[in-house]
Amino acid sequence: MKKILAVCALAFAGAACAAVGSLDVGSPAPDWTLPGSDGNDHSLSELLKDGPVVLAWFPKADTPGCTRECKSLTENGDRIREFKVSYFMASVDSVEDNTAFSNKYGADFPILSDETKEVAEAYQVMSSFGFTRRETFYIGTDGMILAVDREVNADTAAEDIVAMLESLSVAKRGAPVSSPGR
Repeated sequence: MKKILAVCALAFAGAACAAVGSLDVGSPAPDWTLPGSDGNDHSLSELLKDGPVVLAWFPKADTPGCTRECKSLTENGDRIREFKVSYFMASVDSVEDNTAFSNKYGADFPILSDETKEVAEAYQVMSSFGFTRRETFYIGTDGMILAVDREVNADTAAEDIVAMLESLSVAKRGAPVSSPGR
């Protein structure tokens, strides 16, 4: 909570934090189809047929914090892939910018682009500065939000995703599904 308040204070009277906490655990996740850095369109409703989805919003490609987050997910992606889950980073940057960012750091997962900002607005992650806040959503196969991390540490993003997947009892690949929605 202190971290969120500090960010709000820095955002000049909290204008960027007006929507923090509005979309939460138990809410239906807004559906989306977004282009990825891998050249494919990715659709939440289709992905959920194969398991839960992790959607990690980040502010801006090629900035220091976002670079650290991308590197964390790239360097530790094998640990995330142990789980029966699809995972993505997403921003309102162009497909071209996110593809260049992905290629520059060797991301082995798609980075999604929401150039219209419609999906970011539906997830209530837009800041008043025109980019998204760094928040990670965990979406169950039933389309409901299982968890939201609003205090993402860019340096430990992958390890934190793994810890959350473990705490949510998300099935590992080759293991039976633990419960409906997960």
